[in-house]
Amino acid sequence: MTATASAAPRPIRELPDELISQIAAGEVVERPASVVRELVDNALDAGASQITVRLQAGGVRLISVEDDGHGIPRHDLPQALKRHATSKIASLSDLESVGTMGFRGEALAAIASVAEVSLLTRVDTDPVPHGWLLNARSGELEPAARQRGTTVEVRELFFATPARRKFLKTDATELAHCVESVRRHALARPDVGFAIWHDGRLVAQWRAVATPDTGAPSAALAGLKQRLADVLGSDFVEQAVPVAWPAEPGPSTAVQVWGWAGVPDAARSRADLQFTYVNGRYVRDKVIQHAVRSAYEDVLHGQRQPVFALFIALDPTRVDVNVHPTKIEVRFRDSREVHHAVHQGVQGALAAPRAGAAPVAPPVAAPTLPSDPLHSARQDRLVFGATSPSEAAPAWSGPPDTGGVPVNDLAALWQPGAATGPSIAAAAPALPPSPPQPLPDGDWPLGRAVAQIQGVYILAENAQGLVIVDMHAAHERIVYERLKQQLDAQSVPMQPLLIPATFAATPTEVSTAETATEVLARLGLEVTALSPRTLAVRAVPTTLAQGNPVELARSVLAELAELAGVDAASVVQRAQHELLATMACHGAVRANRRLTLDEMNALLRQMEITERSDQCNHGRPTWRQLGMRELDALFLRGR
Repeated sequence: MTATASAAPRPIRELPDELISQIAAGEVVERPASVVRELVDNALDAGASQITVRLQAGGVRLISVEDDGHGIPRHDLPQALKRHATSKIASLSDLESVGTMGFRGEALAAIASVAEVSLLTRVDTDPVPHGWLLNARSGELEPAARQRGTTVEVRELFFATPARRKFLKTDATELAHCVESVRRHALARPDVGFAIWHDGRLVAQWRAVATPDTGAPSAALAGLKQRLADVLGSDFVEQAVPVAWPAEPGPSTAVQVWGWAGVPDAARSRADLQFTYVNGRYVRDKVIQHAVRSAYEDVLHGQRQPVFALFIALDPTRVDVNVHPTKIEVRFRDSREVHHAVHQGVQGALAAPRAGAAPVAPPVAAPTLPSDPLHSARQDRLVFGATSPSEAAPAWSGPPDTGGVPVNDLAALWQPGAATGPSIAAAAPALPPSPPQPLPDGDWPLGRAVAQIQGVYILAENAQGLVIVDMHAAHERIVYERLKQQLDAQSVPMQPLLIPATFAATPTEVSTAETATEVLARLGLEVTALSPRTLAVRAVPTTLAQGNPVELARSVLAELAELAGVDAASVVQRAQHELLATMACHGAVRANRRLTLDEMNALLRQMEITERSDQCNHGRPTWRQLGMRELDALFLRGR
């Protein structure tokens, strides 16, 4: 028997304050970036308009955060370094409605327990013409030169806990984390200037952006766009669409969402450009992440990660920020309304087809094709378009009403009144050419069709140059969106199962099924408990009757349990959309089909008015623009 096993149990005793502070530091101070985050939080709470961060050795040797805020009065300086001492809350009601970045009152004490800390500050109301310097280790307070504001210096991080210091990475890695921490603050506060210095060299600087303080998301978007371009690069803004929900917030608006969401083409393999803020605080929240991901679901290809910077504003009493020592997690009182707001805001921003919003100048007439004896021989590979604008621009008065039936004959979409037929695969006979009509200036962002290549791609000419369209992918999206609209117009019908599908369930699944009966019924599901360990699926949505009822029920129950009913409908909706996508794929025009000019132009016009037409059902792009500069570069024109 070992000595440890035979030893008597130790008595329970109170820990010394220094050890308590070091335990707290283990929760708050993970690396130099954690210190930078806490100190910048305090600077923003002090009303700073300019914050300068100075680092040495990645922040291990020195972290200095200077601000021009209102400072700390001399009589409060000794209190500032005590545990759980703060000026930001004084009661439970204050804690439940926190509106500041910091509030826990333990950051400075925790940092001082593992590093050498000094505080230099000055307030305007101090009668003496200087500031005050406080040494955290000795407690000495002495006068020092300083303009209004505060400077906090943290030297030799983790000198008191050498074991913790061994877990730090290289100076370059720690510097990158510090810069990322400041960058997150900079995105949330365009009105504040930030500068980062490392070993005497300026690493990053973002100047303050003047923004109108109207409280409306549209006003916030103005300054945010410039700050996003400065911090994340102009490419981010150029490949993003503005998010503002609701468009016109009123007194009854519970949740506001604004920011910028990257178009699907800007998606990345890593989730390193995803920024979410709640009342100005950077957070990671699974409810918000799920809402954003579900908004991108129909337009994102594979496992690509969207890029976005979203800001959520709601009553502070409706969100609990005191759930994590680093304040990076929050808990919403009503997760459903937050999820709905984020989902609707991002989905609405992505829905508008970018082709319809593209700047368009009056189209240029297509050149007349030269007389070529090989022209007829090339017709089996390339269908050339008309030789004049009047031939290429027959009149189009909008899509016909097909009763929700997918139409495989594109000419029927081009000319109202053509036969559509009830079958998805049915193709109406070719229509006679339309009478010549003048070409409307600036109405066709995707231009007019001029050719078809290999029965797969459509070539069109617009003011910018050449547009290439994947005709099957584009038509598939058009048919898919029509089927979704038809489904959304109806309630989810329920089909009882002749023989209920039973399965062994976990206690969580049984509890969720019993407490979410109404939610399941709205989704077209009936799941009942046969025993504490068994569930039975008695009915499923009619559109999913051919699927696996047990897998569907498990998926819905798992999401209900994980998100507390925030967006359980997305599970069934996702399964429904997969079925509709399959139907649309079969109903869309196939590759290697020869299209007439009328059919090609019909497809272009439909794309310009169809939501999410820039991506197919699988997230792949449906069209690409080649500008005149790109075309000239291919042939070295002007060089």
